[in-house]
Amino acid sequence: MSLAIFDLDNTLLDGDSDYLWGQFLVERGLVDGAFYERENQRFYDQYRAGTLDIYEFLTFMLRPLASNPLAELLNWRAQFLEAKIRPILLPRAMELVKQHRTAGDTLLIITATNRFITEPIAEMLGVPNLLATEPEFVNGRYTGRPHGIPCFQQGKVERLNAWLAATGHDLAESWFYSDSHNDLPLLSQVAYPVAVDPDDVLAEYAQERGWPMISLR
Repeated sequence: MSLAIFDLDNTLLDGDSDYLWGQFLVERGLVDGAFYERENQRFYDQYRAGTLDIYEFLTFMLRPLASNPLAELLNWRAQFLEAKIRPILLPRAMELVKQHRTAGDTLLIITATNRFITEPIAEMLGVPNLLATEPEFVNGRYTGRPHGIPCFQQGKVERLNAWLAATGHDLAESWFYSDSHNDLPLLSQVAYPVAVDPDDVLAEYAQERGWPMISLR
């Protein structure tokens, strides 16, 4: 049985769920619009450039979770999923997941985006296992701080290794699908790395190493 690992944003989705959550909050007037939109774009540009300070970003991104009661957050998230996520589900991505499921592979999404946003998206995609950045949750509220190792760059490798040890899986026949050069640490660990609609850096790296490149668009 193989392990099929998928990045989420701009891989299985035709967009970035973290960035879109920020847009949703701005559009609904739930955060300071001008400031939040500017910072959201700044961090997204840094992510694409490979220069993102994940802890600075998480301080920004997790603040709305800490500033609002859980019931309100869950209501907003339900609206967000319908308004922003369902329109960017990719039929070809769903088919790829189905192919691995039919083959009997273990399915896993691994993403830097926090679990509050991504857990219901993984459910929409029919992927039962999720490794995501964990927002700290204490006494029924989010604190605005991350819990444990952020699931980003080398952190994805560390989080995956811990999951492998806990579940008994291994990387002997593993696949990993990603669009981003930020995932090169993990792409370099699996048996079958696949670049999906890759950014320029990943495309060049994949071409040099003979990795397959596919499009789910």
